[in-house]
This record gives sequence, structure tokens and C-alpha cells, in this order.
Amino acid sequence: MPMAEAAALPDELSRLIARFVQHLAEERRASPHTVVAYGRDLAELARYVGETLGPAARLDQIDRRVLRGFLAGIAGGSSAATIGRKLSSVRAFFRYLELCGSVRKNPAVLLASPKQRRKLPRFVDAETAAEVMQAPLDQPNASDAERLRDAAVLELLYGSGLRVSELVGLDLDRISNDAEDLRVLGKGQKERRVPIGRKARAALSAYLSRRPELRDRHGAQHARALFLGRRGARLSVRRVQQLVQRYGALGAGRADLHPHALRHSCATHMLEGGADLRVIQEFLGHSSLSTTERYTHVSMDQLLAVYDRAHPLARAAKARPTAESARRRASKR
Repeated sequence: MPMAEAAALPDELSRLIARFVQHLAEERRASPHTVVAYGRDLAELARYVGETLGPAARLDQIDRRVLRGFLAGIAGGSSAATIGRKLSSVRAFFRYLELCGSVRKNPAVLLASPKQRRKLPRFVDAETAAEVMQAPLDQPNASDAERLRDAAVLELLYGSGLRVSELVGLDLDRISNDAEDLRVLGKGQKERRVPIGRKARAALSAYLSRRPELRDRHGAQHARALFLGRRGARLSVRRVQQLVQRYGALGAGRADLHPHALRHSCATHMLEGGADLRVIQEFLGHSSLSTTERYTHVSMDQLLAVYDRAHPLARAAKARPTAESARRRASKR
């Protein structure tokens, strides 16, 4: 194996991890979040291997037993989702080592994934969404440029279903000449075209007319970024999260509102309006249809809730016991 015995195992493993992280960023073009997360997970693995096998060990001694011990050690204080991500990091790393010829056999292949309870996406109803969209325009203390910016941010998150990272990464030249769609750079650096609805177009136009006002004290501003902060720098993900939380509380009493909830709401309302799942998949930039299918469960839950509240047969069924339930109660006496 190349370099397996040339240096102490922890040092060798750290070099291989650095090469893999560089491969993720430059060749696979993974998102910065993924690159950081995988690097952090594999640094934990390197520490564990150094403590468990010692500096005199060989790379091929990292087998399934060692990897299972690593995952077991973090299982106590981590969720199934966190363990699943760390396992994905380990699998991808050893797959890379196998392809490079650094290991002959991938020890992570047969590791079982933890069972995860898939959460349904959170969303708001159309009336609540409308109240949140209006909230920035009702704030008397903010400057016009900031109020119009915030309204445009909310309209694009909800109306175009953008991820918050996609929104803050938008540049001015990503808007089409007729302002009817955007070119969005999504996960994996994949570009897609996203339509801009009528209300979002109006909000975006109003903001762009006041965008020149967002500058630092020297009159400088980011030349390309679509959404700017008060001092002319590109708006950050954290700032957008704070804005959505603020307007969720002010407009609809929802202090827990998150940008992704607006994206989920967009997809759910499109589905309830009759949009095809494949269309929604393309619209949101999902790589797998199974991700988009989560919204069918949301809509079905809503349908059942409405049915239980409104349908006379549902109310009657709750009001009187069925014959079967009556027999069960009688048998317990």
C-alpha cells in the first residue's frame, strides 16, 4: 500500500484526510458545509484510531471492528441523524482510499446505517405566510431600503422556494433580463432556473430601486451581490435566519419560523394546488424524488385533520363508540 508504513499512522491518516477533503472541495465540488462537516468527522476518526491502535499500527488495521468502535463511542450523546452523517463521511473516505489504491478493501462497506425516524417538514399555511410577507412593510423604524430588501428576501424564500444558502449567494446577473426567473446555484454547484412570481417580482423591483442606499460609511458596497446588509456587504445566512425569525414573530406570532419552513411551505402549497411532484422536484432542485415525496405526507396529514374537523361522519364516529369498541370494553369488565 502506498505510504502505509512511511510514517506513523495518525500522521499518515491526517494527510489522507486532507487530500480527501481537498478532493471533495475541488473535484466533487461539494458544498462548503459538507466539506467542513466531513473534515470534522474524519478528524474525530483520526483521533480515535490514534488512541485505539497507537502510532505503530498500519492503515490496513483499520477494519470494520475499529470503525464500529468509533461509531459506538459517539452513539451515546448523538442523534441517529448525526451518527448517520458520520458514517457517510467514513464510507466516502474509505471509498476514496480504495479508488486511490491506498487500501485494498473498504472496511466501511458492510457497516449498517442507524435507523432514523424521518421528520416531516414544518410549514405554515397560506394565510400565515401572507402575514409574514407583509410584516417588513409594516415596520416604521427601519429604512426604506432595508424594509424593501427584507420583503424581497421573504418573497423569494417563499415564492421561489429557495434555500437560504442559494438566496444569499445570488448575484445581480443571476436575474433574467425580463426579471421573470433566476439562475440559482444549488447543492453540488448544480444550476437551475427558478421562476419569480408576480409578488416576488414587484418586491424585487422595489428593493432594487433602493439597493444603492445600502453602503458603508465610505460609500462602498458589494458590486455583485443581490442582497446587501446595512453596510453594503453581502447578506449572510445567519442574518437571513434572524430576519425570518423576527418577521415570523411580528407578522404571525411564529418566533420559531426558519427560512427552510418557507421553502417547505412553498412546496406544500404547490402540491395542494395541483402541481405535479416531478415539477416540484425540478423547482426545488431535489436530486431525488423521495425527498420531494415528503410533502405528500404533509398534505395528507392536513387533509385528515380537516376531515376530522369538518366531515359529519368523522364527528359522528368520535361521538359514538363503534360496535367493535363496545365489545372490547365489555370483554374487559
